[in-house]
Order: sequence, then C-alpha cells, then structure tokens
Amino acid sequence: MPPSRVHPAIRVASLRKHFGALPALDGIDLEVPTGTVLGLLGPNGAGKTTAVRILTTILRPDGGRAEVLGIDVARHPQAVRERIGLAGQYAAVDENLTGRENLRLVGRLAHLPRRTIAPRADVLLDRFGLSDAADRPARTYSGGMRRRLDLAAALVHRPPVLFLDEPTTGLDPASRSDLWQVIEDLVADGSSVLLTTQYLEEADRLADRIAVIDKGRVIAEGTPATLKAGLGGTVVAADFGEPAASARAAGVLSSQLGLSPELDGSTLQLTVDDGPRTLTRVLRALDDADLTPAGLTVREPSLDDVFLTLTGHRDGDDDAADPTREPALARGAA
Repeated sequence: MPPSRVHPAIRVASLRKHFGALPALDGIDLEVPTGTVLGLLGPNGAGKTTAVRILTTILRPDGGRAEVLGIDVARHPQAVRERIGLAGQYAAVDENLTGRENLRLVGRLAHLPRRTIAPRADVLLDRFGLSDAADRPARTYSGGMRRRLDLAAALVHRPPVLFLDEPTTGLDPASRSDLWQVIEDLVADGSSVLLTTQYLEEADRLADRIAVIDKGRVIAEGTPATLKAGLGGTVVAADFGEPAASARAAGVLSSQLGLSPELDGSTLQLTVDDGPRTLTRVLRALDDADLTPAGLTVREPSLDDVFLTLTGHRDGDDDAADPTREPALARGAA
C-alpha cells in the first residue's frame, strides 16, 4: 500500500498509552513534514520512548492514531516496518560479526535482492567512515564506530523515515559531532527524522521543530528560535562569591529597578528584554551599592532555559518510568 504524497512523514493524533494506572502518553498530537527533523524533548518518564515504540510498531497504542507516511501503525505494522529505520542509544549490532557482515545480515533480514546486498553494505561502510574497519569484528570498534554502524544498519533498506532514540548518548564530543554531520547529510538527501535526545544543543542544531513532552502530554512546540524567543531576551548571571552578597544584590535590583532576579547560592540571574540597556542599569545600581560581581556572564536564552522554564527541571535521559524500557531497540525492517 504505497503512501500518498499528501501525507506528512509522521502524524500522531490523540495518542494514548497506559502501563497499569500510569499514563505514559495522555493524548499527544505530533506531525513531522517530509524531509524535516522533529526533536522530541522531555524529562525522565515523559513518554518519548513510548511514542517511538508505538510509531515503530513495537508497542500498540491504547487509543488515538499514529501514522507513518499515511499508514496506520496499528493496522498495517509490516507496511510501516518496511518504510522505517530505527537506531537507539544502544548499538544493536552483533559484536561477533564484522561491520560488513552486520550490514549484509540486515540486508538479508530486510529481504533485499541478493545481488544488491553486498554493494549496499559497501556504500554505507564508506559513507559512515567504516571501510577501513569493515572486516574487523564489531567488538573491536569504539563506541562512536559502533553507533555509526548501528545507524548504517538502520539505513540498509533505504527507509524514507528514520527514528533516532538518543543516538549520541555516551559519545565523546568529537564522535557526537561526527554523527550530527551524518544526520544532517541524511536529511539533506530527503530523509525525515524523529529524534529524541537528552542533549539540548543537539536538538538546537538538528531539529527544524521541537516538541516538549511532560507527563505524557505535549506542553510546547515550535522552532528552536521561537521557543527561545518566548522566554524573553538576554540572560544575565552575576556571581558574588557568597550567598549573603548575592541576596543583598537581589534586594538592590528589586527595590531600585523593579527587577525579579533568581538566586542560586552566590549566583544571581536575570532574564531581561532589553539586554544592553538593562545591563548598564544593573551594573550602575550595584556599583552605587558597593557590590562588585566576581564574575559576570551575558547570553541569549538557550533550549536549556526553555526546558527548565517549561518543566521545572533540566532534561535527563529517557523514560526511566517506562516499564517497556530495554537496553536495545528492535531494527526497523523485519
């Protein structure tokens, strides 16, 4: 059943899933246009992995509707599996097989024509910088190499829709940056991606739109720029070396300038609309009160600020409260 071109890559409407009395998903709505990346953010137990598992046919929803390329995931799971790739935060490769053997095995499991499997594996090994290690057992690969091999395996059957569930968790900064470039290249080639991540800078760089999930509901959605702009303007943080001094500074700024700074030990933080002008007034008021910060930083709002404002805490790893959580996710095509 070929998908219609009018359908988005992914569409979720009023999706619900419970584990006993626990509502993992409580009626979420999502849409991923073709050729774009949706970043899915949320705290522990928010429902991110549950949503991915429903969309990749691993779990059945309790209510609502989920579609991939216009195909209902509950009614036509095999048709969905043929069109998706899935890579998780744990590389799902056979460590006793070589990189080349892993990819050829996936090709056979995906029922690709036999004559195309070896050339396809070679193309992916080259694309992911694994050609030199192609005939080494995967157990000899570094963490970054295994993650690249896992992503290559998810692409063997050329899926138009890709699900990446925290794909760079545990990688060093250089390996993470390399994988980001690979994902950007895939999207440039026309892939559609749903990405869950605990790295907010990852979502900021890769995602066209971001949806923030908390307690099984979508609590905010928009482009990274829109979400950050909604917080206001510049963030000013001043460190006074000791809590008493920062508390005194907060009192000065509140009484004289009508500001409402946040205190965290010896640090005072303000989010202001007119950064340069307000900063000048703040420094003048502090100087008049004989208060000199030991350190001062000025920056624009980040996705971390957005996340903290929306959920009350910073992002962490995925659904710890989800009883279906497993070390490795199943491969996309069966």
